[in-house]
Amino acid sequence: MPDFLNVSCSLTGRRWVGPGAEEDRLAEALAQAGGWPPALCRIMVARGIEAEEAPGWLAPTLRDLLPDPRQLKDMGAASARLVAAVAARERIAVFADYDVDGGASAALILCWLRAQGREATLYIPDRIDEGYGPNEPAMEALARDHDLILCVDCGTLSHGPIAAARGADVVVLDHHLGGETLPEALAVVNPNRQDESGDLGHLCAAAVVFLMLVEANRQMREAGSKGPDLMGMLDLVALATVADVAPLTGVNRALVRQGLTVMGRRERPGLVALSDVALLASAPSSYHLGYVLGPRINAGGRIGAPDLGARLLATQDPHEAAALAERLHALNAERREIEAAVRASAQEQAEARGTEGPLAWAAGEGWHPGVVGIVAARLKEATNRPAVVIGLEGGIGKGSARSIPGVDIGAAIQRVAAEGLLLKGGGHRMAAGLTVEEAKLEPAMARLGELLARQGAGLAGPSDLKLTGALMPGAATTDLVEALEAAGPFGAAAPAPRFAFPDMRVLRAARVGTGHLKASFGDGLGARIEAIAFDGMEGPLARLQDHGGARFHIAGRLEINLWQGRRSVQLRLEDAAPAEG
Repeated sequence: MPDFLNVSCSLTGRRWVGPGAEEDRLAEALAQAGGWPPALCRIMVARGIEAEEAPGWLAPTLRDLLPDPRQLKDMGAASARLVAAVAARERIAVFADYDVDGGASAALILCWLRAQGREATLYIPDRIDEGYGPNEPAMEALARDHDLILCVDCGTLSHGPIAAARGADVVVLDHHLGGETLPEALAVVNPNRQDESGDLGHLCAAAVVFLMLVEANRQMREAGSKGPDLMGMLDLVALATVADVAPLTGVNRALVRQGLTVMGRRERPGLVALSDVALLASAPSSYHLGYVLGPRINAGGRIGAPDLGARLLATQDPHEAAALAERLHALNAERREIEAAVRASAQEQAEARGTEGPLAWAAGEGWHPGVVGIVAARLKEATNRPAVVIGLEGGIGKGSARSIPGVDIGAAIQRVAAEGLLLKGGGHRMAAGLTVEEAKLEPAMARLGELLARQGAGLAGPSDLKLTGALMPGAATTDLVEALEAAGPFGAAAPAPRFAFPDMRVLRAARVGTGHLKASFGDGLGARIEAIAFDGMEGPLARLQDHGGARFHIAGRLEINLWQGRRSVQLRLEDAAPAEG
């Protein structure tokens, strides 16, 4: 496929790839068949949507897409046990992971129980002192005082800790990759169990919990009682789905679309308070869930009290919500400082080791375990390779891994652990965690690299910039941006449309804020488009400031900018390339 607009190496070092002639033809035919804007039709063609499917795809509904919860193994038993515990007023505990998915999963159960006048004990382990997932001391203690323990977003590999919960029933609601055997729990509901079909393997843990509550409500209806309203809880499912980087396809897309509508009603005190402290001035989008709200909720589990996020999401008290939101906001600022230091060291180390192979990795003494996952994600983005970042302390390394599409990092890490090079490890396709002895670090990473190479990691160069098509500034209207939102929400496996604006003249380019690049471009015919590149002054796009009158092709995502009550179109500038001629 030829380079789009002849851009083989942009300012950021990427090749631009756009739609081919066949895609153009299909998009034009789709636009004629349904009367949709050509730009929207380009997105549908890229997603493989045909004319007869388009109306349903543009307006996805849970009625059409929500699977029957009972198709997951152990779902009936798990739901029945929860319903029985509520009816008998048994003591219930929720053991959750410390990230957004775990916190949202816990909040779903706590809110469902509270709607029936029941409460539960919330237990979230400390990332540093206890690590990920159930541990034997905590499970033993919970079992002494509770009849039922629900492990959410964790537990599938926790054989010992679950066996230690003597005297209590344990139900696991998880989505991480399962092993050859399951722990001896009453039920293990997990679409990524090895004996599952994998058809629902894209669900996050909160979606699995939601399905359990759907089934619990169904069982209650059959028994002649009415369960709590679940549609109002979809904001939690949407938040977890986006923050856990689950693919926004199929039912996930419908869950997030409906969840954003619920969130826009501002009925959950915790999310209202967090949105306000983050100065979110518009209705939330999937971008805000992943990059504004999610990191703040995660901050408690990373460098503060691990239960802050779940408590924020579950509280009904606006005053408590405001206090928790302020604390998480402050912790997130502290997390950014810690992350910046680790990121600089990890990037330098990975580059010195070489980033041409199948795996980019770095390890450092004293690196905070709460930020290694974020740094691994940044390293992955910078190298277009799976990445692992490990913090070392006392001869033991605890790390996080992030992967690229088509490469299953969770399965590879689980195999290295089974071979004895890791103390433990597991996760899912795009993200995983691991613990390793420092003495085995080099051979473990070498073996992981071998396994990833077999999956094709390391074959690609710098990421191509995939573009939906080309526009002129006059076509970039608020009506167009709103029409494009029908193809959303955008996120993992459903990238936001990116458009190129060819042959633009730089009218203005200046530094704003803490290193952002604010620019204005014109087409020479009187039309112009405003653009912003966050942190743009720290990278190659800063060259636009010294343009010397040259013209550029520019590329990025269109969005609505709300300023002092005025709505206008803004380009989130991602790349640029000198225009020829």
